[in-house]
Amino acid sequence: MTPMMALKRVSWVLLFVTQMHVFSGRGSLSFEYSQPVAQPLKDSFPSSTTATSTKAPATKMPDYMEKCPSNGQCSRLPSDCMTCATNYSCIYGKPVTFNCTAKNGVVCFDENSQRLEYFTISMTCQFCWQLPPSDYVCNLSSSCKTVSCPRQRYNTNCTVLDHVHCLGNRTFPKMLYCNWTGGYKWSTALALSITLGGFGADRFYLGQWREGLGKLFSFGGLGIWTLIDVFLIIVGYVGPADGSLYI
Repeated sequence: MTPMMALKRVSWVLLFVTQMHVFSGRGSLSFEYSQPVAQPLKDSFPSSTTATSTKAPATKMPDYMEKCPSNGQCSRLPSDCMTCATNYSCIYGKPVTFNCTAKNGVVCFDENSQRLEYFTISMTCQFCWQLPPSDYVCNLSSSCKTVSCPRQRYNTNCTVLDHVHCLGNRTFPKMLYCNWTGGYKWSTALALSITLGGFGADRFYLGQWREGLGKLFSFGGLGIWTLIDVFLIIVGYVGPADGSLYI
C-alpha cells in the first residue's frame, strides 16, 4: 500500500468520526442570542382628565320654614315664624302689644305690600297653658276609662295652634279627663237593650261578653236584669268595655 492511499483512508476515517460526533450533539455549537424583552411603555400622558367640581354643601332649611307662608302679611304669620320681645310683667287678661321681627329667611309685608323688618303683634296677656281648650291640641290617650266614677284623668302634652299668640312655652303638660271614643253608638246600645236585652245583645255589642253570657243563659235575669240595663244605658253608667265614650 502506498503512503498516499494510507493517507486517504485515514482522512476518510477522521471525516467519518467527526460527522458521527457532530450528529450525536456533543460537538454542536450553541449560540445564545439574548433577545430583548419588550417592556410595555407606559403612557406618560394621563388617559383622561377628570374635572372635579367642588359643590358647596346644601344649606339645610330650618324647620319653621315649612309653617311660614311666603310673602304674606306680617300680622298673620304663625308664632314660630317670628321673634318677639315679650314682657312677662303685663297685666293678666289685658291686651298687650309686643315688637316682633320675622325670623331669618321669612319675608312678610304690611297691608300696603311694603316689606317690613319690624312690626307689632297684639295679644292677650296670658301664658300658653292658660289658653282656652279651643286654642291648643293635645295628645289623646286610649288607655284610660272614660266611664268611671270618679272620672279618670291622664297626663299629656298640648301644643298651641300656630295662629295663637301667648307667653311661655308653646308645648306644655296638662291633665285632662278621659275623652275618647271607640266607635260605639249610644242609640244602638239602647235599641239592643230594649229589643234583645233578654239575650244579652246589648252587652255583647259593648264588648262585655261575660255579662252577655250571663244574661243569655238567665233570660235577662228573668227580665229584671234587662230592665236594669236599659236604665243604666240611658243614664250612661254602662258603656263600652274598652272605656271609651259613646258617639
